[in-house]
Amino acid sequence: MTLSLAALRPCFEGVIPSAIATLDADGAPNISYLSQVHYVDETHVALSNQFFGKTKANVRATNRATVLVVNGLSGDQHLLELVFEGSLSDGEVFERMAGHLKAISGQHGMDGVMALRTADLFRVEGILAVPRLTDEIPDAPPPRSLPDGERLAAAARLAQAVAALADAEAMVEQALAGLARDFDVAHAMILTPDADGARLSTLASLGYKAQGAGSQVEVGQGVIGIAAASLKPVRVSDMSRGERFAAAVRATAEIDARSIPLPGLARPQSQIATPMVSQGRLRGVIFAESPERFAFTHEDEDAFALVGAQLAASLRLAELEAQAAEAAPPPAPAATPAGQGFRVKHFAFDDSLFIDDAYVIKGVPGRLLFRFLSLYAAEGRTEFTNREVRLDAALRLPDLKDNLETRLILLKRRLDEKACPVRIARPARGLIRLELDGTPTLESVAG
Repeated sequence: MTLSLAALRPCFEGVIPSAIATLDADGAPNISYLSQVHYVDETHVALSNQFFGKTKANVRATNRATVLVVNGLSGDQHLLELVFEGSLSDGEVFERMAGHLKAISGQHGMDGVMALRTADLFRVEGILAVPRLTDEIPDAPPPRSLPDGERLAAAARLAQAVAALADAEAMVEQALAGLARDFDVAHAMILTPDADGARLSTLASLGYKAQGAGSQVEVGQGVIGIAAASLKPVRVSDMSRGERFAAAVRATAEIDARSIPLPGLARPQSQIATPMVSQGRLRGVIFAESPERFAFTHEDEDAFALVGAQLAASLRLAELEAQAAEAAPPPAPAATPAGQGFRVKHFAFDDSLFIDDAYVIKGVPGRLLFRFLSLYAAEGRTEFTNREVRLDAALRLPDLKDNLETRLILLKRRLDEKACPVRIARPARGLIRLELDGTPTLESVAG
């Protein structure tokens, strides 16, 4: 081979469909289109096996295929001469391809239809450049301030900056600021799993009109949910109909008064979701999107994974240190806050909380806030410790051992975003302080 397979990686983005040509045992040709050609290593690719029985039969008969791949950035075309080596139904390659296909099919309204049967592994025996028919070059993405080859080094520096911090919220802010500064990311969010593991909640975001703290995504839904479910990064380079998922989420939020709209671009062209994994467990997802095609590369996948792993480990360490922090002496009752009173209504069945009839948040953060306000109303207290929160039987938090800090960050940011008359401050490690503008009147409703 005189051409490098690695140099053809832009051809494997799926922006322009690839075609596969095979022969049967008698030499009769057959041509089909492929959903994916996946780069495995310098001598192997994997092809998605979904529908085409004739192609499969021909490959099994001859062990050979020819695939045409097209670079969506330059328009360059290449033919790959392939030799079949086997089918994969599990493992790293299969899971990456299955997750990508699920993300794409969901964007086109075919979720569950275009399921990956196997990933067929082929050895690349030859690469042939196809002569250009035109000098016209498709629109290229805007130049990036940090080219490939330097992005992993930048990710390592960002990971070190995150690791140097002790405060959990500062870690999250540092990660988002680094993505914007070093990777030209203008729109991003960091999400963390809820206690039941069925949903992800937005912890912080970058570049959107609304922060969306507390907005949720179902695990397995869309690019974010698929990355969470598979623990593998999912990257899509051209989402011409990518607004379908965001529009569906917004429509759901408009119908349900107890939901927070998920931030998002109306018409994203590129998206990447990277799971934050520590000790084999999902700790969150870093998500970024762009209105430009090809905004994220294979190297971005590795770079974001490095940052995500460090952020996951650092948040976990901050949680453990907060648990171990010595409890502060019981604080004296606070003075009556100035300002007008406000009404707080808590619905016990889903822990949704409203202030002056405006929805604020639900779930564990809603339960936490109502408990703090209840203790303030009964005892005049405005300061609490992480330790007493974990030991408070009234909070029913048996599963909140690993993410109390992130739930408090989420609650703090949501209260700030809504400009509520009650806020959360963190004056010291393991300490929580209520800041009130007026005296709350509390009401709890069973249903």
